[in-house]
Amino acid sequence: MPAFAPLLILLAISWWPLTILPLLSTAATQSSALAVPRAGPVVPAGPASISLDGTPLNHLLLDARSGQLYVGAVNVLYHLSPDLQLLSQGRTGPKLDNPDCLPPIDPKDCTLARETDNTNKILLLEEGAGQQRSLIVCGTVLQGICEKRSLGNVSEVLYQTSNPVDTQYVAANDPRVSTVGVLVEQKGTRLMLVGRGYTSKGPGGIPPITTRRLAPSPHHSAPAFSHEELGKLVVGSYSEYNNHFITALHHKRHVYFLFYRRDVWGKKEYRTYVSRLCVEGDPSFYSYVEVPLTCGQSYNLAQAATLGSHRGAPALFIAMAAGQTSASTPTADSALCVYGMGQLDEALQRAQLLCYTQEGRGATSQEEAYIEYEVSSKCLRLPPTSVTDYPCGGEHTPSPIASAVPLEATPVLTRATLLSAVAATTEAGHTIALLGDKTGQLHKVFVQTDGSGALYDSVLVDEKSPVSTDLLLDPTGQSLYVLTERKVSRLPVAECERRADCHSCLQVHDPYCGWCVLEGRCTRKMECSRHRQPHHWLWSYDRGQRCVSVQSLVPASQSRDNQTEVSFTVAQLPALSGNESLSCSFGELPPRPAVVTASRISCQSPAPELLPSNPEGSDHMSLRVSLMFGSVTISHTNMTFYDCRAVGLLNRTSPCMACVGSRWPCHWCALDELCTHSKHCPRQPIIYNAGDAMTPHGVDSCPCVWGLQGSPLVPVGFDKELFLEGRNLDMFEDEEDYTCVVYIEGKSLMLPATLVKSELKTHTFKCSAQQFQYSAKKLEYSAPVFLLRGQQRIDSAPHLHLKLYDCSVGQSDCSQCRAVSEEYRCVWCGGERPSCVYSDACAAGQEERCPPPLITKIDPDSGPLEGGIRVTVWGSNLGQRFEDVRTGVSVAGVSCLPLPEEYIISTRIVCELQPSEHPNQGPVSVTVLDAERGQSLHSFTYQDPQLIGIVPDKGPVSGGTLLTVQGSQLLTGLKRDLKAYVGLQPCYIVDEANDTQLVCRTSPINQTAELTVKVLFGKAERTVGSVAFRYLEDPVITDATPAESFYGGGRAISVSGKNLDVVQRPMMSMWVEPVGNYLVRRKRHQLVKNPHVIFNQSVTKRQELCTNITYDKMTCLTPQVPPDSKVLDVWFELDNVRVDFESIKGKSFTYHPDPQLYKLNSDSPDQPYRFKPGGVIAVEGKGLTLAMTREEVVARLGNKKCEVKTLDSTHLYCEPPEEQPLSTDELEMPSLLVMMGKLEFDLGPVQYDSDILSSVPLAAQVGLAAGAAVVVLVVLVIILMYRRKSKQALRDYKKVLVQLETLEINVGDQCRKEFTDLMTEMMDLSSDVGGPGIPLLDYRTYAERIFFPGQRGAPLSQNLDLPDSRRQTVVQGLGQLNNLLNNRLFLIRFIHTLEAQQSFSQRDRGYVASLLTMALHDKLEYFTDVMKTLLGDLVQQYVAKNPKLMLRRTETVVEKMLTNWMSICLYSFLKEVAGEPLYMLYRAIKYQVDKGPVDAVTGKAKRTLNDSHLLREDIDYCSMTLNVLVKSGVEVQPFPVKVLDTDTITQVKDKILDQIYKGAPFSQRPSANSLDLEWRSGQAGHLTLSDDDVTAVVQGRWKKINTLQHYKVPDGATVALIPRCQGSVVSGVNQVFQTGEKTPMLEVEEEEGLRLWHLVKSSEDPEIPKHRKSSMRERERAKAIPEIYLTRLLSMKGTLQKFVDDVFVAILSTKRPPPIAVRFFFDFLDDMAEKHGIDDPETVHIWKTNSLPLRFWVNILKNPQFVFDIQVTDSVDAVLSVIAQTFIDSCTTSEHKVGRDSPVNKLLYAREIPRYKELVERYYSDIHNAVSGCYQEMNSTLTELSGSFASEMNSLVALHELYKYINKYYDQVIMSLEEDPTGQKMQLAYRLQQVAALVENKVTDL
Repeated sequence: MPAFAPLLILLAISWWPLTILPLLSTAATQSSALAVPRAGPVVPAGPASISLDGTPLNHLLLDARSGQLYVGAVNVLYHLSPDLQLLSQGRTGPKLDNPDCLPPIDPKDCTLARETDNTNKILLLEEGAGQQRSLIVCGTVLQGICEKRSLGNVSEVLYQTSNPVDTQYVAANDPRVSTVGVLVEQKGTRLMLVGRGYTSKGPGGIPPITTRRLAPSPHHSAPAFSHEELGKLVVGSYSEYNNHFITALHHKRHVYFLFYRRDVWGKKEYRTYVSRLCVEGDPSFYSYVEVPLTCGQSYNLAQAATLGSHRGAPALFIAMAAGQTSASTPTADSALCVYGMGQLDEALQRAQLLCYTQEGRGATSQEEAYIEYEVSSKCLRLPPTSVTDYPCGGEHTPSPIASAVPLEATPVLTRATLLSAVAATTEAGHTIALLGDKTGQLHKVFVQTDGSGALYDSVLVDEKSPVSTDLLLDPTGQSLYVLTERKVSRLPVAECERRADCHSCLQVHDPYCGWCVLEGRCTRKMECSRHRQPHHWLWSYDRGQRCVSVQSLVPASQSRDNQTEVSFTVAQLPALSGNESLSCSFGELPPRPAVVTASRISCQSPAPELLPSNPEGSDHMSLRVSLMFGSVTISHTNMTFYDCRAVGLLNRTSPCMACVGSRWPCHWCALDELCTHSKHCPRQPIIYNAGDAMTPHGVDSCPCVWGLQGSPLVPVGFDKELFLEGRNLDMFEDEEDYTCVVYIEGKSLMLPATLVKSELKTHTFKCSAQQFQYSAKKLEYSAPVFLLRGQQRIDSAPHLHLKLYDCSVGQSDCSQCRAVSEEYRCVWCGGERPSCVYSDACAAGQEERCPPPLITKIDPDSGPLEGGIRVTVWGSNLGQRFEDVRTGVSVAGVSCLPLPEEYIISTRIVCELQPSEHPNQGPVSVTVLDAERGQSLHSFTYQDPQLIGIVPDKGPVSGGTLLTVQGSQLLTGLKRDLKAYVGLQPCYIVDEANDTQLVCRTSPINQTAELTVKVLFGKAERTVGSVAFRYLEDPVITDATPAESFYGGGRAISVSGKNLDVVQRPMMSMWVEPVGNYLVRRKRHQLVKNPHVIFNQSVTKRQELCTNITYDKMTCLTPQVPPDSKVLDVWFELDNVRVDFESIKGKSFTYHPDPQLYKLNSDSPDQPYRFKPGGVIAVEGKGLTLAMTREEVVARLGNKKCEVKTLDSTHLYCEPPEEQPLSTDELEMPSLLVMMGKLEFDLGPVQYDSDILSSVPLAAQVGLAAGAAVVVLVVLVIILMYRRKSKQALRDYKKVLVQLETLEINVGDQCRKEFTDLMTEMMDLSSDVGGPGIPLLDYRTYAERIFFPGQRGAPLSQNLDLPDSRRQTVVQGLGQLNNLLNNRLFLIRFIHTLEAQQSFSQRDRGYVASLLTMALHDKLEYFTDVMKTLLGDLVQQYVAKNPKLMLRRTETVVEKMLTNWMSICLYSFLKEVAGEPLYMLYRAIKYQVDKGPVDAVTGKAKRTLNDSHLLREDIDYCSMTLNVLVKSGVEVQPFPVKVLDTDTITQVKDKILDQIYKGAPFSQRPSANSLDLEWRSGQAGHLTLSDDDVTAVVQGRWKKINTLQHYKVPDGATVALIPRCQGSVVSGVNQVFQTGEKTPMLEVEEEEGLRLWHLVKSSEDPEIPKHRKSSMRERERAKAIPEIYLTRLLSMKGTLQKFVDDVFVAILSTKRPPPIAVRFFFDFLDDMAEKHGIDDPETVHIWKTNSLPLRFWVNILKNPQFVFDIQVTDSVDAVLSVIAQTFIDSCTTSEHKVGRDSPVNKLLYAREIPRYKELVERYYSDIHNAVSGCYQEMNSTLTELSGSFASEMNSLVALHELYKYINKYYDQVIMSLEEDPTGQKMQLAYRLQQVAALVENKVTDL
């Protein structure tokens, strides 16, 4: 009611004005008792959640005014109510985009554009006056632009730019890069400060921190979200200062950014920083200052943060993670650290003060503050008041400032899981932190005032889903909103109300909660009305708190018949006001007033009649006594009410003793037979309770019968008088009759009793004689006995019983009888029927001696010589006790030691067999003391069992092998003593053993081993000495095909794997269930989830043994399955190894209905099918190919095979033998029998047609003349010949029809397969070629390969080799030469002089240009200036001749300088932009080429773009997988590698190395020639494979290189690469060059006159088969057929098209700004053209093409090894050459015309080249039309490049090499310098002579 009182007031005002006054009165009363609720929206209580299962959720925003929530997700915005109901949603993506393209996106301009997900990066609420509130949303698409949306309906867009400019790019365009934002107001203008990380793609130059206006500027044209003319953080290197922002916070007058990045100034380690900016008065970020944070020793990466309060002051709570200092990836170890905002501001202000006034140095002169971000500013010495005068900096103050001294904090809490979110709040002055982690848990932490923290609760929010950084408390502080990947949850910060009592409230130790005593509920402190008064609110988190408790209850128990006053004390009783009172409540009875006197509280107990009844069978009850305040229970305890009457009634045998011996104060009224709490009886005497001091008291005072006089043993059938002993019976004064009562088997036997003796308190009663009987079949029966006085039962002792016994029961022989205790007086009575009777009943006389032992059975009847087994002897008279037979047992004459614990009197002896020296046989004998010996009729045999061998001798380590142990006399001893072991592992006997063999199942073992098999016969051990059992690696199944079968079964499943031959009886197994049962179980949802566990008894198991078992192959026939069954599970049972079929193939095994084959002569089944020889038999059917192939079908006609030619779903064609076969049965004609697995179809008999012709009729010859006869005969012969030919032609035609049909089916299958392969390649190539990384070369190697291509020992990798005595002088001289080279005039004259020399070759020109590039690399600005001058001279030369030829070749020094200059300037562009698509293209080409055969000798490949490298012949090959053994740590793991069976061994090694070292630099992997390929089969089968060995095939003068096919290496074989032994012959046919190129051996080696070949013989035409040489037409066809394979070029081109497009677009796209060097140089060429009056655009186009695409990009396209650490094979190089030529053709201005005679390479890309030309033209045009003036930016870039890579250049070596050219042309250079007037003034010749003198002591004219 209190929580809803304000709502009720509002309702009353609105609807019930008449009731307002009473309700207000109620509300006022309640509000006086409760804390005032916080203002704000009403937030529902209790947990709730909503799953938003569309896309991952990114951000959560809470509107404090309405309490509503906004969720930013990938492509979606959600609007939720406070109780998490979906109010609205809007789409934000996906959108057509690419990070490299600038919006708006036009698919024509941006060919890389794809539908791209929009990840939400910024979600903020813009406050405004009135209704001007909106939602600011920024995502990753369209370069991170922002928009505004309606708060009421997030699908409504309020502001969106359709054509954004680059200043409007806000968020990072990469989902992995962080972006944060915070809203501020400056002078009435709403702004957004944004922090974003660095992205490698998209437009550069966006600072890490920028200011954004939220509305268009009224003063100028700057649009919304633009940073134009606003503050930004200027950074020297964006990539170096890659800040990972965590959050942005607005506190008081500052904005704080929290981020981590590499400490560029210090140790290059990742650290967390906090930076600060002034909100007002700092539009230029002059106030920027940052300080590093440390959290403990290792927590350096911030993950989340929030602003809260600690110890009454603002504080920053940060979740930090431990990360490797050199990496930005956090580990799972994390911590919470708290930094006071006051301390943080002091640290920031101190850094500011030191940098303003102390040049950044502290008291110890150490640099404690500095200028960060490579900005040209420095710390100063300004006046000491500068910080106070300019708290937000100014134009004259240094910035941005960074502190070198970190702000330290001790972790509040550490966790082993990564913390991902943090929220902080205060409750009643206490600080509480709420932490989310990566596992979806929410942790609640109490932060102590000393800075330590304690975790007091954890809640699972969303399992395995990280908690987002946006962890928000609702405006009331009651609930917490938690965001995970797919869900928004609302959790109460505390659930105090769930604790129903004080103890559970205090035990939860929740700092939010406490027990409100007088309200009786668990509440937050402010919810308890009297929380300020002591003892009224007990804080849960205080472990010293105790609940209000009742103490010292008086009385603690009382009789339920009394009503008394109950009093007790209460600890920590809260004080009450004067008019308030307490009451007591007993159980459910109405409360009674309580009287508080001093420290005690008194209440009146309930009236007896109000008390509830006792529980059944109990003599008391407990009632809860509660201390009440109104209806609230303050405290309670239990009070006991006992019932003395019940005490007596519950014990019938001794009520007096039970009464006075009770724990309650009960007394016994003897005459009244009453147990009472009162000390007064209606009739005396009374016996008081044992605890009472009055007498008589206690159990000993009760009248009772306490025992029997004499023995309690009473034989049955004899009169017996009983005497009972009693005491305390003299208290009965009146005379009453006594009766003895004996209770036997449910009946009472009443015996009159007389008092025969009476002394003080002792009485003896005589019960009349009586014969006793009982029917139970046991020796002894216990019968209770007691005494009656009149009708009153006298108490009897609990142990008072008669022991009735019958000697004849259970004593079947003499020994058993005499073994009975003597006190029973049982004797063995002789006579005709001897028996065991009571001695007084024996009339025939007692037998003094027992008969000799009688042995009826022995078990076992054999034993080992060593003894040690137990022999059991059954019989009678086997002794009366164990001592009688201790030494009296022998077995076959050998003593056998009886075991006392196994001995049964007279009937059984168990003895332990003793050893015998030799095998013998004899009876078992038993001697009882000195009586006559008894012997068995059966003999016992001592045997010596022997073990001969085992089958099998191996099995898997998982066990389960059925091991047969062979031997003799194996049935020795007991079967339970027979145990088998393999080593120490038990082998469990499974079948009945016989005398010659036993079968056991092996146990699993941990590792492979060879172990001895032994069998234990009791304690005797035998081993198999001849052979050991080998535990081998478990079998592994890698493939099983096919995956279908008919119900009839019997289909052969080919199983591949390894170690398959370890198992002797592998089986294919399955569970089968009738379809009806299966459907019923499905309907009832009772299908067992685990298919391995089968509960239904109708489910049966079907199995078939596998055959043809080898190491890696076996064949399993599918079991037969009833047609109306459901196959539940299919697996291979390999002893204890179970391999599910589904785990092998990824799909379940399928059974199909059996096929149907119709009879051959279906019209007349009784008639045989007529067949004409030479044709085929066509069989019709249905469903023939559902689970069967042509090769698997067997057809037999009689005793011969009918060869199956074709099989489809409805027809089977088979070709029978030419002559009719014999029948296999008694029938005259053979029948056609078709077998499909186990299915057999008898299709009826077949009769061959006869070709016997009828003769000419004789009657026709009689009437004809001789001439007519001849004519007729001739005519008939012609007719018969025609008929015969017609029949033959018809048969041939039918045969051809069948062959054509077969060919059509096969070709169709092949076409479909090729098409499927191609589509699969197109789909999976993109994912496959990406690889684990791009192996980019470092700059030094890149420069070396560009500057000095193909040269070994390039100057970059050399050192200056000089004697120590000369080094200093030469280095000094080289330094002066360096100074000369920095003189423009000298350098230009030097170059021109060299080029004028005839002996200065083109190679020398390139070499000198590269040396100059090295020497001047640290002065690239100067180098560029000289290059421009030289190029100006070159232009002047070509303008006079043919300007279009300029830069066409590298004929001058400056042209090579230009190549090197472009390479230097475009290195970063290669790394960041073009490198990835280029590497993807290379990987795609290599992937495609390697999938087909490649000739190792000629380099021709099946898959290529180059028709001259196309392998035109049709090579039969198949793909196969090798399991390569790769060592991973200490384990050797098999690694699958795909190869071709036609690959040479070196090709196989290369493919293996490519897979194992995928993504690794080629230079870091071993060479194929340094390794041998070893084929391993089984345990010891190792074969080293090589390209050439003694097994190589030699045909004439040709020797074929060995392949996998040659060695017959099977699919799935295991191989290993091993280091090649010293001295091994290198047999590969490949060479590896320095640049990573690998070319085939084009010049075939002569080896003893033999020529090597691989797939085709290089120097000859393909051989035409002999049978086709006769036909000229067919010979022409043989030459034409290879042209068919040219379609492979198109297939290859289509597969690679995407990757080629990606490279061209990356190089030529203008969606991202072109490299500054390209823009600079193209502007220079435009200036040159304008200067020389060249207005032909084609000429300038040619210049640009020659300078960039042909000079740089074509070189990179053809030689990717210049950029990447890779190997380019000749077959890959051939493809790259075609692509490079296509690039060249795309850059030309001439029209691209193709015809029938055009080269195939040009025809391939005829359709694409016009599109590429448009790209080139647009690229040139956009650069030309762009705003010029990039010279200053180019100079800055050159300066940066000079500093970045100068250390990589070996300038001294370059200078020394240059001097060699000076020395070679010394006189010419000196002369050239002296001829120049300016040179004379500068004394350049003289300075060069000085250099010569120092470098080599050259004598000069000095």
